[in-house]
Amino acid sequence: MVKLFKSTWGDVFSLIAGVLLTLSFSPFDISLLAFIALATLNLTLSSVIGAKRATLRGFLFGLGLFGSGVSWVFVSMVVGEHSGLFLPILMTLFYCVFWALFPAISAYFFIKLRANSYVDCLVFSCVWVFVEYIRGEWIFGGFPWLQIGYSQLDCYLLAGYIPIFGVYGVGLIIAMISALLADSLWCKNTRSKAIIGVTALLLVGAVLKNINWTDGSGGPIKVTLIQGNIAQKDKWQLENRNTTLKQYYDDSVKHWASDIIIWPETAIPAYYTDVKDGYLMPLEAEAIAHNTTIITSLPYKDEFEQLYNSVLTLGESHDLYKKIHLLPFGEYLPWQPLSGHVLGLMDIRLGKFNPGEIDQSLLKAAGHYFVTSICYEDAFGEQNIRYIEQAEFLVNVTNDGWFDGSIEPYQHLQIARMRALESGRYLLRATNTGVTAVVSDKGKIIHQAPVMQRASITADIKPMSGLTPYARIGDKPVIVLIVLLLLGGLFNKYYLMKKLARLV
Repeated sequence: MVKLFKSTWGDVFSLIAGVLLTLSFSPFDISLLAFIALATLNLTLSSVIGAKRATLRGFLFGLGLFGSGVSWVFVSMVVGEHSGLFLPILMTLFYCVFWALFPAISAYFFIKLRANSYVDCLVFSCVWVFVEYIRGEWIFGGFPWLQIGYSQLDCYLLAGYIPIFGVYGVGLIIAMISALLADSLWCKNTRSKAIIGVTALLLVGAVLKNINWTDGSGGPIKVTLIQGNIAQKDKWQLENRNTTLKQYYDDSVKHWASDIIIWPETAIPAYYTDVKDGYLMPLEAEAIAHNTTIITSLPYKDEFEQLYNSVLTLGESHDLYKKIHLLPFGEYLPWQPLSGHVLGLMDIRLGKFNPGEIDQSLLKAAGHYFVTSICYEDAFGEQNIRYIEQAEFLVNVTNDGWFDGSIEPYQHLQIARMRALESGRYLLRATNTGVTAVVSDKGKIIHQAPVMQRASITADIKPMSGLTPYARIGDKPVIVLIVLLLLGGLFNKYYLMKKLARLV
């Protein structure tokens, strides 16, 4: 086996392992493959000495992962059918290659910190998750897609860790189990210890799964989520505006018996001031008459001509949430003027939004406060526990219409479900084309609309109170622990090298 992994087959295995990791996420959900993929990567790295070969294998792993897992970005570039194929293909290739650099970085630092000792499994795990954290929180505002923690959302033996440690904490445990499995195959002397370690981690996870961290705080709330299924290429055409507004109105009046009705991201394709008097105010009056709150989304322009992506409540309160965490290359353009020039060549016109203030008050519907997120804001755990102690559920509005027919909407729903389990709150997720869903406080889908269809779904949810450990501490303690462990690994390698030098 050692010779096989040392040969060029090790490079091939790295690439294949990356593809296997994609299959552990939605919509495939073969969670076991996450362990096989990371264990394979660990084996291919452990069989080489030089940092160059290890970095290459990490890059090949990343190319397999992101090449298969996020190549849906190509769909977003051609959905309007104006940009041709050459530039979207080139940009998709660049996109996947760029993110593949991060597993390469992980491989490089693992080799540099590896001491050929019992702590190498811990070093592998910490390096992997720390680089995921940098990618997920800092690079271009964060790209948290395909982080290993999401792969075990439905795993009975590991999901119990999520309300305590969040996606990075459970990712650390997954990487540790994978490294221990690889070590058990690689070294017979440590096999029994590795098996004991894996068994202990799984058994603890099974016990934690049965703990209820939050409780219901009142009677059920009846909610309806509207999925308009408005094609992206038609959404902002001025001649379609009135038809779109009528459609959402018609779909809502059928559900006046619901306490809350939710529309997806930018369901209203017009500025707030353009539709306030003729559409929003009459709609709000009807909602109040039926004791209902409508939560909708539309672009908002303030008196200084600043543009925001926003969520609006219509009913007992008339309040606005302005999106805080903007999507790079979607709502603002980094790398200007280069990025603007390239997207101009592709005939892609994107918004120039401003971020809302971080300390915005919670919105309220049907007498209950809730945490709001717009589109990929649901991918950031710490943002979604902002003021969570006062909130009784989560609301996310999304437009994944840019990714028609791809796997992206399913990956996005999986990410959103993690926020429900981390916070111990129900999640109401309304999308334009899918996947619209009501998710329980355990991260389970209660009701889901069919993708790419005009649909409405109704369900009863419980307002929740109490805090999970993750809601209290967030991600930072786990990241601090990882940094300390990496410093310990660095010291361990230095100590062993110094000891070896004395022996020589």
